Amino acid sequence: MTGSPTAGRRRGPTTAARGTDGVPPWALASAVLAPVALVGGWTVAASREPGFDPVRETISALAATDAAAPAVMTAGLAVTGLAHVVTAAGLRPLAARARLLHAVGGVATAAVAALPSDVAGRPHGVAAGVAFVALAVWPAAAVRPGGTGPAGRTGAVAAAVLVGLLGWFVLELTAPVPGVGDAVGLSERALAGGQALWPLAAVLLLRRPRRPVAAGNATRAAGARPSPPPGAGGSRG
Repeated sequence: MTGSPTAGRRRGPTTAARGTDGVPPWALASAVLAPVALVGGWTVAASREPGFDPVRETISALAATDAAAPAVMTAGLAVTGLAHVVTAAGLRPLAARARLLHAVGGVATAAVAALPSDVAGRPHGVAAGVAFVALAVWPAAAVRPGGTGPAGRTGAVAAAVLVGLLGWFVLELTAPVPGVGDAVGLSERALAGGQALWPLAAVLLLRRPRRPVAAGNATRAAGARPSPPPGAGGSRG
């Protein structure tokens, strides 16, 4: 007895959409916590500091021992650093080198909190420098050769923006030419804020639901030639 033409034909499997792509929910929580702790810390601390100018003065000034509420900014920096480390551990689809740089930036941020600028000036500066550089370049380390990878070209763009902000901050901090140096606080907040927000953007990108891809489409996308249907190569009688 002859069955229908499709009775013995196996359907090609389809690839299911992966909504989380290997990023656990706790990584999302820590990624949200980092900017909240940082921005919340400097906002509350500045509100308690009489005459504080956030455009001209640095975040470190709010954590100095002679500040009005140093514990607020110190806690904000410590929580931000810890959140970076936790998020780095959860960004599993990314390259290990990128996650390591991200974690180093988090540890250095926590070290900044533990080393007030008016007590340990040089160690504080070294820790801040390591944190700013590591948190600026780690998105680029997540991009594979050819601009591919889970973060795609977005990581390269993010790194370019963050490195640009880092350059602006260094320029304001060193003031090599007249007329530069009046926006140290503003440039630092733009840099630190961007570095705190990018891990959240990366987590959201990696957890974004993807459309299911049919097996035939996946085969064509991979460049493989699909097999001909049964009887297509037979001779005509």
